[in-house]
Amino acid sequence: MSRSLNKVTLIGNVGADPEVRSTTGGNRVATFSLATSRTWNGPSGDRQEKTEWHRCVVWNAKTSQLADIVERYVKKGDKLYVEGRIEYRQWQDKDNQTRYSTEINVRELIMLGGGRGGGEHSFDEGGGGASRSRAPAQERAKTAAGGSDDFEDFPGALEDEEDDLPF
Repeated sequence: MSRSLNKVTLIGNVGADPEVRSTTGGNRVATFSLATSRTWNGPSGDRQEKTEWHRCVVWNAKTSQLADIVERYVKKGDKLYVEGRIEYRQWQDKDNQTRYSTEINVRELIMLGGGRGGGEHSFDEGGGGASRSRAPAQERAKTAAGGSDDFEDFPGALEDEEDDLPF
């Protein structure tokens, strides 16, 4: 028997407030866009940046209310970790044109620290919701990296001579 894996892991920023709707069967679904960016130096040494936009879809399942959680807590600009699977769909629009869509079907969501509360909140399809405060570690990383939450500042934290690692 052959095995396969369809798993997507993204960390990015929410592009707009999520849209939540109910299906004809009464199930709720939330959709939002998530931006991931990468930067590099071009051939002439100039800084280049590319942003990819991902359409994320979150369903309420029998064992969880993940779409309701997204509706209640996720807002434009929030930094999220999402895990799920990639799905490709095609359909006919009102003009009978074939349309295509690539979506991330979200199974797990972690709200990463930021402006509203500063903690980390994790939610998954299994109904599990956990809260973990990361404020002290975030504050140390901010101080070492010059005061910013961006991942790009992380290398600055590595250069800090004062750390509490035992090795």
